[in-house]
Amino acid sequence: MSNPPPPESSSLRHFPLFWRFWFARVCLTSGFQVLTVAIGWQVYSLTHSALDLGLVGLLQFVPRVLLVLVTGTVADRYDRRRIVAVSMAVQALVAALLLMGSRHWGFATSRELIFALSVLIGVCRAFDMPTMQALLPNVVPPQLLAPAIAAAASANEAATILAPALGGFLYAIGAAFTYGLDLAIYLIGMVLVATLNARRSESVREKPSFDSLLVGVRFIWSRPDVLGAISLDLFAVLLGGATALLPIYAGEILHTGPWGLGLLRSAPAVGALAMSAWLMRYPVRHRVGYVMFAAVAVFGLATIVFGLSEHFALSLCALVVLGASDMISVVIRSTFIQLETPDEMRGRVSAVNSLFIGASNQLGEFESGITAAAFGTVPAVVLGGVGTLVVVGLWMRWFPALAQRDTLQRTR
Repeated sequence: MSNPPPPESSSLRHFPLFWRFWFARVCLTSGFQVLTVAIGWQVYSLTHSALDLGLVGLLQFVPRVLLVLVTGTVADRYDRRRIVAVSMAVQALVAALLLMGSRHWGFATSRELIFALSVLIGVCRAFDMPTMQALLPNVVPPQLLAPAIAAAASANEAATILAPALGGFLYAIGAAFTYGLDLAIYLIGMVLVATLNARRSESVREKPSFDSLLVGVRFIWSRPDVLGAISLDLFAVLLGGATALLPIYAGEILHTGPWGLGLLRSAPAVGALAMSAWLMRYPVRHRVGYVMFAAVAVFGLATIVFGLSEHFALSLCALVVLGASDMISVVIRSTFIQLETPDEMRGRVSAVNSLFIGASNQLGEFESGITAAAFGTVPAVVLGGVGTLVVVGLWMRWFPALAQRDTLQRTR
């Protein structure tokens, strides 16, 4: 088993193993993003229901809640590479089934089938998200973890820029092309991660018990700054997220087709990728609490602008700003967790963190669908942005130490 380069190396360029991990993460995220675009447009084409769009997000989120304690323990006890590889293999199977349904090879894709496969996708994401997060510290040494987290986040954003746009363009030609692309992406990623020559983590030796399952929850609860950062992101994106409603904006407000939906889904990642590149070169070193709260406030304002916009270019710009501001919170939160968590606990802590991420994304999509069905699409998005600003004000009052925190890692 190869070891990482010596500590005196100060650049990720000296770590080819990291870039293999980076490409595997690109495949993992790309596969999910292509599926999201295709499923979202197909559900809306079948039902024209904002509530059904929200239900897709809810069905993907529920398995994360039910499995959060189990997935973390699995990530700490077993080979993390194999866990991710199996998850990607199952998601490749989902893409294959949707490909068959789109071509009417024995059956046709239905609303109920998409809902059932959304649950299966949620189960896979419940395992692969925390496991992939916990795997990163096994690839790079601690002194490069902060820039590695920003670089790994850039993998997500690079995939989120290209994959939805490409998936949307291909869907305009035919759904089978989109699902075929998705199948290929997952198979390539599965091979990359399965053959990743990373250091093995220290496996948990204790027998599984309810007490050991709660380690991740207790760890986060015992660190107010980490709890505040995670919960701030949870409620801000939960209220301000409007991604579930993008098919409605593309079809009825901005009057574009699936290609426009792909660009809208890619736009936040453009801003996030640019911000992650900036943070790789110029990481936030001081006044991190203030920077994070300011970024979340900008996220809320960008959500309001997007909600009110009736011009495609302005909507894209608002989503770019939204993605850039969100990336700041992502990097700060992730660095908190990875720097302060022992390796033998990373799976369980990452599982809890991924639950918060899933809640802010998938549960946020359900919340958007519910509010849009009740009040209308535009009011739902605008109210969500206003709610994000309210959350920022409340969290600055409830977590004053986080707001005043100067550095990412306290001096021990």
